Amino acid sequence: MTDVDMDLASGIAAFESKNFVRAMQLLSPLADRGNPEAQFRMAIMAQIGLGMVTNCAKAVAWMQAAAEQNFALAQHGLGFMYLQGECTRHDPAEAAKWFRRAAAQGLEGSRTTLAMMYAQGLGVERNEAEAQRLRAETDNGA
Repeated sequence: MTDVDMDLASGIAAFESKNFVRAMQLLSPLADRGNPEAQFRMAIMAQIGLGMVTNCAKAVAWMQAAAEQNFALAQHGLGFMYLQGECTRHDPAEAAKWFRRAAAQGLEGSRTTLAMMYAQGLGVERNEAEAQRLRAETDNGA
């Protein structure tokens, strides 16, 4: 295991055990060097103010950086940021784009949210057939 792998594993463990100050110390350098798992967790900490002062600009920047590297959880998180207008503008169409990318990687939560958006016509053209297809994929574990 490399030092980077060790720091990432330790940072994730600190994050999951709610030792956010330690998580920030370990994950911040990795996030700055482009590690999407570290960026995702740093985004959450910045968004909510865990181990640091709330910083929406950093939250969006880190979430976007991880999402653009095809990190599915970050794509899902970024989708919710746009859907709810949290730390960024309210933009359901942009949210749908990110949920679609995460759903394509198998994230059921993104598929479920996207189905709801199609059923309601939120950020996408209302399309009950597409909503049903997405629900069926989720139900079948696709």
